[in-house]
Amino acid sequence: MTAGPHPTIALLQTSSLASVVQQEVERAILEGEYGPGDKITEALVAQKLGVSRGPVREAFRMLEEAGLVRTEKNRGVFVRDIPLEEALEIYDLRAAMDELVGRQLAEKITPAQLKEVRGLLDAMEKAARGEDARQYHLLNLRFHDRLVELAGNGKLVGFYRKLIKELSLFRRINLAGSPQLAQSASEHRQIVKAIASGDPDAAGRAMFQHAVGSRQRTLDHHARRQSRARAEAA
Repeated sequence: MTAGPHPTIALLQTSSLASVVQQEVERAILEGEYGPGDKITEALVAQKLGVSRGPVREAFRMLEEAGLVRTEKNRGVFVRDIPLEEALEIYDLRAAMDELVGRQLAEKITPAQLKEVRGLLDAMEKAARGEDARQYHLLNLRFHDRLVELAGNGKLVGFYRKLIKELSLFRRINLAGSPQLAQSASEHRQIVKAIASGDPDAAGRAMFQHAVGSRQRTLDHHARRQSRARAEAA
């Protein structure tokens, strides 16, 4: 009779698989393969990734802790549809964090790091000119994430990433139209210019104003959606 794996090894294997599943489902959510309110079926995810249901259940638990899904008893797991009020609260926190990041980068960013950030900006502007909203959204996430990384505060990086993942669907909707892409790209150009100037006040202000602008675009989008709903119901 062949002995099974030691309980500790089995636990590590399950934990490792759960992390892989969590990362894959998270990627699908953040890239729009699953939208707000969509149900994510345990059996289908297990089949798609070639794993048992145990790691999938653990992955769902981690995704719920991260604020990306919700579990409804006897119904299943669904991608969260974040209420507007919660999104606005996150934008307020993000604005404060972005201002801090901008100030710190203006004082410490190296020429090599600035070159890297400009490369990301060039790619964003190319996606904006091509009206490729999906690619622009992904680059936008990477641009801001990299700025936070370069600021060098590990605690801030973890907290920021959790909030931004929750906001990602709102942000993609806000950037859906080509005029919004061009406006967003212009704001990012101003951010890089301010950071490169070495002026902490200007860099902090540019990043704060960009976050506030994203917050306002969320409000505007919500208002337009409500207006269309009222018109269709009339």
